[in-house]
Amino acid sequence: MRRSGRMREKINERKNSEPMAYDKNNIFAKILRGEVPSFKVYEDDKTLAFMDVMPQAPGHTLVIPKFEAENILDLDPDYASALIRATQKVAAAVKKAFSAPGLMLAQLNGEAAGQTVFHIHMHIIPRSSGVDLKLHAREMEDFEVLKKHAEMIKAAL
Repeated sequence: MRRSGRMREKINERKNSEPMAYDKNNIFAKILRGEVPSFKVYEDDKTLAFMDVMPQAPGHTLVIPKFEAENILDLDPDYASALIRATQKVAAAVKKAFSAPGLMLAQLNGEAAGQTVFHIHMHIIPRSSGVDLKLHAREMEDFEVLKKHAEMIKAAL
């Protein structure tokens, strides 16, 4: 009982505190700077798309803006529209490459919403009836599989 009271206090402290500053050392910032490798599928002057290393389904792709923003509320409107344009383009290629009858798009804002990397990003997840999703950010995929999936999407662009 005491422990849950302290946990509630910590959660309330965080809710009532000033917004946290953008963490320039988050994994996506490092990918943008070329410090961490990724399986890129698309890039333009304002966005980058690459394979999620912990996919919920084969073909799970992420699209990020080249702008320091933790969530949708921090994102410059020009980069927001570039993010949507790139997401549309890459989503069409993912759908084609994986012969997916459907797509799930997700954009999570804040820890309470399930955001695990605090750089705004869009998830593109191909969907088929009867195929369950893996849990978000739980299991690392084999890099050879990700490389193959990236090549499939690039070929479909």
